[in-house]
Amino acid sequence: MSAVADAERGPDDAVARKFASFDDARLRQAFVDQGSFLFMEDFLPREVTQRLVEAVRAVQGEVHRNYLPGHKQGGSVSRHTIDRMAPFIAGLYRSPALVGWLEKLCGEPLLPSPDDDPHAYALYFYTRPGDHIGWHYDTSYYDGRRYTLLLGVVDDSSCRLEYRLHTRTPQRPPESGAVRLPPGGLAFFDGDRLQHRITPAGAGEERVSLTFEYVTNAGMRPWRRFVSNMKDAVAYFGFRQTFSRLQGGRSGDGRP
Repeated sequence: MSAVADAERGPDDAVARKFASFDDARLRQAFVDQGSFLFMEDFLPREVTQRLVEAVRAVQGEVHRNYLPGHKQGGSVSRHTIDRMAPFIAGLYRSPALVGWLEKLCGEPLLPSPDDDPHAYALYFYTRPGDHIGWHYDTSYYDGRRYTLLLGVVDDSSCRLEYRLHTRTPQRPPESGAVRLPPGGLAFFDGDRLQHRITPAGAGEERVSLTFEYVTNAGMRPWRRFVSNMKDAVAYFGFRQTFSRLQGGRSGDGRP
């Protein structure tokens, strides 16, 4: 069966074939040496990336624009809208081949984020001059760690992912770096350990990235859930997208 036909059936077979060519031991060592961070310019199969581009076009009318002075400007689409309009992304998020490979990379079991977490998988749009996000950590409000998988989907921009390694590693001097995340590229990291930002987009530029969030413990204290939801509503998705699952929206696996 052709690669395109595999992608139509679902992403698992396509990504499994691509991952078979990776040197897992070398990549695992690089992840550890860099303080739980790995960048790969060529990660996803081309046909899977193309399906993600199609997903981006499908949700463009649902982008929620946000602006926090001095910190961020851009557009976002939450997992609740993605489940309704671009279910291929949910299938990739739960791909056993993908999750199993990430577990080998980080060295511990990973769980999907709960159905009511709008950040579990989300698209981020940098499509207007000045769209960016400032230095931050992907802070985990869960009882365990939260790992971020950042995938490039569209990149006709001068934006860069800038990062600082080892900022929270005792006796290790910080190391700075910057990469362009091309379509199909990957950055995978422990959100509480990597300080990072996206530099501003220029006029006429377009950058769209996809994030997957996996956790080691899906428990969350009620007050932390409230803080997390309010942050997502104000800084990312708006109140409608953030709370749609709680108001009777579709479930996180795409079922009514």
